[in-house]
Amino acid sequence: MGRPFLGYGRQNVDAADIDAVVGVLQGDYLTQGPAVDRFEAALAEKTGAKYAVCVSNGTAALHLACLAAGIGAGDAGLTSSITFAASANCIRYAGGTPDFVDIDRASLAMSVEGLRLALEQKPHVKLVIPVHLAGFADSAAEIRQVVGERIVIEDAAHSLGGHYACGRPVGCCDYSDMTILSFHPVKAITTGEGGAVLTNDALLARKLRRLRSHGIERDAANFVEGDGVEGNIAKPWYYEQVELGFNYRLTDIQAALGLSQLAKLDRFIARRREIAARYDETFLGTPGIELAQASPDQRARSAHHLYVLLFDFKRLKTSRSALMRKLRDYSIGTQVHYIPVYRLPYYADKSAVDRDNFPVAESYYDSCLSIPMHPGLTDEDVEYVIGAVRKSIEAA
Repeated sequence: MGRPFLGYGRQNVDAADIDAVVGVLQGDYLTQGPAVDRFEAALAEKTGAKYAVCVSNGTAALHLACLAAGIGAGDAGLTSSITFAASANCIRYAGGTPDFVDIDRASLAMSVEGLRLALEQKPHVKLVIPVHLAGFADSAAEIRQVVGERIVIEDAAHSLGGHYACGRPVGCCDYSDMTILSFHPVKAITTGEGGAVLTNDALLARKLRRLRSHGIERDAANFVEGDGVEGNIAKPWYYEQVELGFNYRLTDIQAALGLSQLAKLDRFIARRREIAARYDETFLGTPGIELAQASPDQRARSAHHLYVLLFDFKRLKTSRSALMRKLRDYSIGTQVHYIPVYRLPYYADKSAVDRDNFPVAESYYDSCLSIPMHPGLTDEDVEYVIGAVRKSIEAA
């Protein structure tokens, strides 16, 4: 029997998580109910945000955040050139037009200088979506200062459990109007699929809750028509759809899993940091390999969603595809995070992007590869990954 496959990321689900889900399955509520309320309260407490609004996935969180911010037809937004497509797609979903900013070589975050230049060239931009790639939230205060009064929605899908330079937890919304989270199985905690929008603005939170449930309002204080109230009391059956919303709700089943997972977040992050430290110790100084986000400050503040190595494939006399295939032969899964969004056919067809304007993104894309990083990896697994990487590049 071969060695179990080690993917670049994986959920870590234990008996306590299963018991939490079973408890909901045996209760009265399966779809959105009291477990969602408890999960939202726990997320707000953990991150320091005033409000947390849970939704069906991270992409839905981005979409609703754009809508709640008032993004619509003709509005322009900026996001990082290196991210998953959803960071740009959400602007399209709302009717706006996304554009891209190069990344910073050291942090892999949106370049502050690149952002400043982009805003000078396009002062009509209404929205900026910084992305905390691989779990490291960099330059949040600087980005907020450069953006000014424009809307900031942090894409923190990778960084729950991380911290800003000020020491505050990612998601506190000190530097943004809203921050989104993802609970996909490879993320810091999972609900299977799921996401959340964090905010300190009560009006945004109310709008987000309405948008996630068809745009329906049930609070009599916010009814538009007079028919909903009888003797100063809301009619028990009455509701109003006041805008076009979506069915983006999270279930109580998922929220129960999320609550159980959230209780273990600190332990998960600590284990990820241990793994990163061992990888750093091994690969630092290896010819043909450069570490990403590996300064002491970056390691101390990151949520370590990914562990990215930068390979000089020419020096190693191999290709990324060949290296990935060799590692797969060792039952090790790797991935590229990410193809620059402006290279994707959908976006390439809509605007002629000069790749020379994104030198850091292009260089990063040519060399990056994520190796296994998740708290379920044992010390033996980590050593096996290290050995397999070494053997694969030596055999090139």
